[in-house]
Amino acid sequence: MIDVLIIDDNSKDGTAAIVKDYIQQFPNRIFIEERSGKLGLGTAYIHGFKWALKKEYKYIFEMDADFSHDPADIPRFLAAAQADDADLVLGSRYRDGIRVINWPLNRLLLSLWGGFYTRLITGMPISDPTGGYKCFRRRALAALDLSTIRSNGYSFQIELTHRIWRRGGKVVEVPIIFTDRFKGSSKMSRAIVREATW
Repeated sequence: MIDVLIIDDNSKDGTAAIVKDYIQQFPNRIFIEERSGKLGLGTAYIHGFKWALKKEYKYIFEMDADFSHDPADIPRFLAAAQADDADLVLGSRYRDGIRVINWPLNRLLLSLWGGFYTRLITGMPISDPTGGYKCFRRRALAALDLSTIRSNGYSFQIELTHRIWRRGGKVVEVPIIFTDRFKGSSKMSRAIVREATW
């Protein structure tokens, strides 16, 4: 069985109300944590990780809620985690080719450049270090001091992976197909790019 936690930073699009309807249909399977305002991507993930660790889940996933990350890939992540005794399984858009749908060329090039830059600076041998579809083994997250994570934007993905890798954690990549959202807009901005680069 899989439980789902949604972190909602006071969204104006009615997210919380929709989730609460689903909670009534699937009690004790779907949960929501509501926060007072836009506190940042990184803090939302940290909030969710602490929640999951407290509940003692063995495997903890992070993924986008706009279906850019296909939930049907979850069994493949779990299989890889178990077969390879991995501490972290990454969904890779670029392992053995490029598998990105509906992205403009400039967004794709920015992502590829970000991956190259990250590998150059950190030395991590990972094809997609900026990706956000991940499965953590409980022990890997529990070993980190989450309160010391400094990143709050997209660089959060890099920092968390880097910390696990630096501790000697086993990181495995699973190829995924990434389909950009068909509704809404990306939160990518120049400020986020500057933070990630720094």
